[in-house]
Amino acid sequence: MPKLAANKPATTKPKVLVSDALSDAAVQIFRDRGIEVDFQPGLGKDKEALAAIIGQYDGLAIRSATKVTGKLLAAATRLKVVGRAGIGVDNIDVPAATAKGVIVMNTPFGNSITTAEHAIALIFALARQIPAADASTQAGKWEKNRFMGVELTAKTLGVVGCGNVGAVVADRAIGLKLKVVAYDPFLTPERAVEIGVEKVELDELLARADIITLHVPLTDKTRNILSEENLAKTKRGVRIVNCARGGLVDETALRAALESGHVAGAALDVFVTEPATENPLFGHPNVICTPHLGAATSEAQENVALQIAEQMTDYLLSGAITNAINFPSISAEEAPRLKPFVALCEKLGSFLGQLTEAPIKGIRITYEGAVAGMNTRALTSAAVTGVLRPILQDVNMVSAPVIARDRGIVIDEIKREGGASDYESVVRITVDAEDLPRDAAGTVFNDGKPRVIEIRGINIDAPFAPLMLYVRNHDRPGFVGSFGTVLGEAGVNLATFAMGREAEGGNAIAFVAVDAEVSPEVLKAIEAIPQVKRVRPVRF
Repeated sequence: MPKLAANKPATTKPKVLVSDALSDAAVQIFRDRGIEVDFQPGLGKDKEALAAIIGQYDGLAIRSATKVTGKLLAAATRLKVVGRAGIGVDNIDVPAATAKGVIVMNTPFGNSITTAEHAIALIFALARQIPAADASTQAGKWEKNRFMGVELTAKTLGVVGCGNVGAVVADRAIGLKLKVVAYDPFLTPERAVEIGVEKVELDELLARADIITLHVPLTDKTRNILSEENLAKTKRGVRIVNCARGGLVDETALRAALESGHVAGAALDVFVTEPATENPLFGHPNVICTPHLGAATSEAQENVALQIAEQMTDYLLSGAITNAINFPSISAEEAPRLKPFVALCEKLGSFLGQLTEAPIKGIRITYEGAVAGMNTRALTSAAVTGVLRPILQDVNMVSAPVIARDRGIVIDEIKREGGASDYESVVRITVDAEDLPRDAAGTVFNDGKPRVIEIRGINIDAPFAPLMLYVRNHDRPGFVGSFGTVLGEAGVNLATFAMGREAEGGNAIAFVAVDAEVSPEVLKAIEAIPQVKRVRPVRF
């Protein structure tokens, strides 16, 4: 599971392997901050050699050449983080990394400007047929009348995807006096006004745009977003630009639209199959192709390399998580404050999970007081991990939310920033199982140690210990003496003893830390005490 602070002896340095080309400055960041780094650019192309040594490393820094497969991850017994210097993670098996508890980071902002500038360059090249005009002129021809271009001023640019790159393209286009319409389900009206674009639905964009530029990731929803059907909805004479991901455009359908003249031109930097040595679009006179150059500037390559080195180092040394694909971000400032609450949530969840034998329908985590203002996504992941671990031993903070969703377990998160009873912060967890709900609450004291403060609605004050006994009993005289006698005769020493009750003579609980394992025979002897309803061993 991801650790929110270094969890190893101070003398042991985290170790990172760089298997693709990163700049010397990026490698030096690791070294300067106390990370042991092996710089072996090109190793990523040798799958067997990489798999043979990956088990030695806590981190793996890559570009696009290294393929982080499920097989490689299975050999990566120490691995905590994979850092991709760039935005695309197509070469990483993210679900396999998630299942193994490996954080996957990328650098979504390092090459935004470079990619946006390339898109703008391709728009100009399309509008003025620059590549063909250059080839013709250098061949000794002077075909001035052949290359009749179009002005960009007052044209409508349709931006599909208005995130990091799309917003920069929109900004540059507005400066060139284009009208910009944007389709992006996640673009808020306020953000659209802020960046100066008109938010529209996809069909309207297709119908209005003179030029369409794509800036979305490749997902099941965006694959072939410019399909044969959608290309038919575009304005006749439209020009298409794709600097995002291959597979967003149906290449065969685009070729047909070019042949018919419906599409006036297309410029592509990315293709379904790369390296693209063959493609349906190659050879068409109105097509411009570049070999995935969107991020190919010295500035961008340096930026993403430095950024991934900083991100990986922050995580390995302090637990800060930035730009993770499969886990909520945790800032360096948050990590120290979150660490004890992560421990609290995981232990509370583990306690309830160990008491639950029936199928789990839902998990509700309520944050009260100061903790409600913290990064509760990470805390919720820890709580779900604790609940599920008694059932699924390999579950971790990265994989737990996904596993819960896949099993139909509903996760509810409630925040109450007002008063939290007598405590500054309280975390309450309720596990809704098919037989009955189980609940407990806890807090973190000033010493940074988590404690249980409530079980089944009964107030209690108990620290966590590696081995504990949870006892439900009747509040009647003689219980404590009989309980201590059974453990004493078995040679089991009591470390701490916490008790609580609903009312005098009513239901009561005891949460007891012991110094040794309690045998099944001793557990039976405890359950034979008249006041005892049930006893359960609990491990943390």
